[in-house]
Amino acid sequence: MTAAVSTPDVGNGTRTPSQARKAALGSFIGAVVDWYDFLLYGIVAALVFNSEFFPKVSPAMGTLAAFATFGVGFLFRPLGGFVFGHFGDRLGRKRMLVLTVMMMGLSTAAIGLLPSFASIGYAAPVLLVTLRAIQGFAVGGEWGGAALMAVESAPEKKKAFYSCGVQVGYGVGLVLATGLIAILSRTMDNATFFAWGWRLPFLFSVVLVGIGLWIRSGMTESNEFVAKVGEHGEHGMRMPIVEALVRHPGAFLLIIALRLAELFTMYIVTAFALNYSTQNLHMSRELFLNIGLVVGAVSCVTIPLFAKLADRFGRRRIYLIGAIVGALSAIPFFLALDARSTALIVLFSVMLANVAHDMIVSVQQPMFTELFGTEYRYSGAGVGYQVASVVGGGFTPFIAVALVNAAGGSWHPVAGYLAVGCVLSALVAIFMKSRA
Repeated sequence: MTAAVSTPDVGNGTRTPSQARKAALGSFIGAVVDWYDFLLYGIVAALVFNSEFFPKVSPAMGTLAAFATFGVGFLFRPLGGFVFGHFGDRLGRKRMLVLTVMMMGLSTAAIGLLPSFASIGYAAPVLLVTLRAIQGFAVGGEWGGAALMAVESAPEKKKAFYSCGVQVGYGVGLVLATGLIAILSRTMDNATFFAWGWRLPFLFSVVLVGIGLWIRSGMTESNEFVAKVGEHGEHGMRMPIVEALVRHPGAFLLIIALRLAELFTMYIVTAFALNYSTQNLHMSRELFLNIGLVVGAVSCVTIPLFAKLADRFGRRRIYLIGAIVGALSAIPFFLALDARSTALIVLFSVMLANVAHDMIVSVQQPMFTELFGTEYRYSGAGVGYQVASVVGGGFTPFIAVALVNAAGGSWHPVAGYLAVGCVLSALVAIFMKSRA
């Protein structure tokens, strides 16, 4: 495992401050578009999709089916990472990033136009799963390219800060998605919201796509890629993903383990808890929609702050603190839910999502991409990142709901699931630091 993290050649292309800023902005804006689309699906799946697309089963099974379609998007993310990573390593990062934002936005808008089960029967869930798969395929190519454009163009000692926009885009996308749903939820009665109101945020994606395409079309290719690989790619070597696997196989396992704490904390707070609090505790859905707004807004400050601290004090140190905070906050979060204490629920949601999660993601871009050489970095980091999304994130809400059902409605197995994932990530971070 030590060899996997110590040998890559991380070149330095000639950069200008303007290019670094443009790369950071382009990565940020594209991430906003892609994460808005991807997270919107999870929020609406928790509220609407069980009745709109799976009405022939019990409410519990309908919820499981809705979260299963949420997980389908994650299954296709490694494929997107492989395809976009391959051509991104051959042809450049910029072209792939234009394609990812276009595919993501159009598939999201199509979900907003999709007829329900009542209109077209079983074709409705089939089409829903298909569009979710396209979403997953597109976002699978997004992170690797966006992270690389920012990291490869950033000043040497500011890589975490310049590349953190990829993760801040997640927070902004979460605010936009949750905010629109919250506004519609407050201004519409349930019948109207379930009939057609939920479709409006999906259609709004078209506007975001236009903005994303405009900004990304003005980006320049990564200087580090051009300096190391050339404008037309390096065609003499093996497939980039094969090169990454052969040279640094342990890096893929590291990425998977290091992402568990991040994925568990965010998706349990933003997706599972929304469903659990409304279905099992009969709480208002507005509470966790508002928490989603708070979490997303706060992350726009905390992620850059933690990134600056990471550039100064070390990435692994910031990461490790975040993973430990996540483990320690798991049981208190569910105790707060059980007590229906709004203040404590908000407090521990922030601890999980804005302290634990945001500390972890603030360092991931340079930490993960620099595990691989420039010539195959898009493929290596992108595929590793997306495989981890499947293992640790895609079915987290589904697994959490299944654990609750198996435990007769008890939250204890889910709290254990969350805590163990954070502890495992922390142990891997400690091991990496001790062997660095």
